[in-house]
Amino acid sequence: MTSNANTGRPSGRRGVGVSGPSSSLWLRLLRLSTLAASAATVATFVVAAVLNGGTGALSAAFGSALVMVFFAISLLIGHFVGRNNPSGAVGLFVATYFVKVIGFAVVLFLTGAPEWLHHRWFLIGAVVCVVFWQAAEIYGFSKARLQIYNDSADQEGKPDATA
Repeated sequence: MTSNANTGRPSGRRGVGVSGPSSSLWLRLLRLSTLAASAATVATFVVAAVLNGGTGALSAAFGSALVMVFFAISLLIGHFVGRNNPSGAVGLFVATYFVKVIGFAVVLFLTGAPEWLHHRWFLIGAVVCVVFWQAAEIYGFSKARLQIYNDSADQEGKPDATA
C-alpha cells in the first residue's frame, strides 16, 4: 500500500526537544499565582477605595493577603518537600491543609474582627484573590513539562529496538 500524500512542512518552527531538568515547578507557580492575585487585589483595592473609602480598601487587601499567605504555604511546602520526596509531598499537602484551616480559624476566632474591617469588602477581596490564584495555578500546571518516563542517558535519541 502506498500513499501519494506529501509530507509537507513540519507543524512547528522547531522540532520537539528533550525535556531536561527544570527549575522548581512550585516556585514558578508561586510567582505566577502571586502576580495574578496581586493584580486582582490592586483592582479590588481601587474599586473598594472608590466605593467605601479606606476601610473598604484595607479590608479587601486584608482578605486578599490572608488568602495569598494561605496558598503560598502549600506551594513552599511543595518546593521544599517535593525536591527530596515527591511522592510524600501530596500527603504533606493534605496534612498542612488541615493545619492551616484550623490554625487560621483559631487565629481569626481568637482575635476577632477588627473594628475597622468592612466585612463585605473583606469577603470580596478574599474571593477575588482565590479565583485569580487558582486560575493562575491551573494555567501554570497546564504549561508545566513534567518528565513521565525515566529515560536512560544512553537511550536518548535512539529508536526503539523492539519496534
